[in-house]
Amino acid sequence: MPNLEKNSIHTITIDSYSSDGQGIGRLDGMAVFVRGALRGELCRISLVKVEKNCAWARIVDVLEPSPARIPSDCPYYPICGGCTMRHMTYEEELECKQLRVNDALQRIGGLALSVSEIHGVQQIQRYRNKAAFPVSQTPKTGVKVGFYRGRSHEVIDVASCLLQSDVADKAGRVVRKWMHRYSIPAYDEGSRTGLVRHVFVRTNRRRECLVCIVVNGTQLPFEKELVKGLRSGCPKVVGILLNSNTRQTNVILGQSYRVLWGRDYLEERLCGLTFRLSTPSFFQVNRDQAEVLYNLAVDFAQLTGTETVLDLYCGTGTISLAMARNAGKVIGAEIVPPAVRDARENATRNGFVNAEFICADAGAAAEECARRGIHPDVVSVDPPRKGLSKEVIETICTIAPSRVVYVSCDPATLARDLKLFTQQGYCAQKAVAVDLFCRTPHIEVVTLLVRE
Repeated sequence: MPNLEKNSIHTITIDSYSSDGQGIGRLDGMAVFVRGALRGELCRISLVKVEKNCAWARIVDVLEPSPARIPSDCPYYPICGGCTMRHMTYEEELECKQLRVNDALQRIGGLALSVSEIHGVQQIQRYRNKAAFPVSQTPKTGVKVGFYRGRSHEVIDVASCLLQSDVADKAGRVVRKWMHRYSIPAYDEGSRTGLVRHVFVRTNRRRECLVCIVVNGTQLPFEKELVKGLRSGCPKVVGILLNSNTRQTNVILGQSYRVLWGRDYLEERLCGLTFRLSTPSFFQVNRDQAEVLYNLAVDFAQLTGTETVLDLYCGTGTISLAMARNAGKVIGAEIVPPAVRDARENATRNGFVNAEFICADAGAAAEECARRGIHPDVVSVDPPRKGLSKEVIETICTIAPSRVVYVSCDPATLARDLKLFTQQGYCAQKAVAVDLFCRTPHIEVVTLLVRE
């Protein structure tokens, strides 16, 4: 039996991947997670943490590298926690993600279902249309604007990120320079002192941007100088906002906004429609792949022009309005008031008279439909990573739509929820994966459930 103690050295063959892209091998039957290892590689490893049923290790040497191993093209990788897959080819990354989805569907969901295909991205670099740069500072390094080190809240100062638009990078550099010049303090999580917490940037297809400075307070010194710097450094900025977040929380945005200059929204084109986006509104970060995802959702809904669709977690109405083209009536529900306002504005500006939006959670939206005698033929859901609650699933099944279109950003919670749907008389007929987040472990899946 091998000596499975911390810091002990072993040779191991990697045979699979974890949900976050780590390589998995086995020592004496115990699963060992090895960050940066690829399937098929023979590695010398050092154990860094050992528990009863599994262990974690770092690579000492790759004895037999995989043909899929490539050098990273990012100077911050793997210190920065934003990416986890820059050491492998994109083809290997897609295989890793497809394996992850299928494993979840079968192992967690207990389903005889696999994704029929996975849609990869065309543009691997600079695809994100939203950036949230955390800000910190130390006496030795000064102000840092970038991203967190993996599994920590230590900020890595990043001048340019290969996932973000260059417009967002420029905005981050302007804020960094402004803070240096005017001695603006960054927020400190430990002492809850300091001012600037995050730089939040949205960009669109026309390379316009909306910049929001998140602060621990309500006022910002040298506002005019910041506005001047951003308008000069980011010529296509359409609005500059101040967001107040004084809570001790990991949630980036607070509830209060003030416009420093310009307007408080950005416009974007998606699926041939124009959408208005405020800072807190949900919108997929990869525009081109979002169109693939939403077109699949519409196809799965099998609309003929007469159906009533209830779209839960509708955000700014992207899926709702894509459905409304082919439906008789669409009701979108969202609990975030600014997103609902954006959704209503988006319906108006795109000429939809058959789309209605209500500010309510999923359960309240279903109750409102029942009160009004509305019986949806199709329910679509696009929940956050935690998935659906058991109560929401029961509510949907009580409504008894013919079809449920489930768009998920987490295969594990998707599989868990599909299992509950099948227990209440629904059959998961097909699933397709869409990669919106290349170089990270995240993957979107759209699934069709049909009432038996």
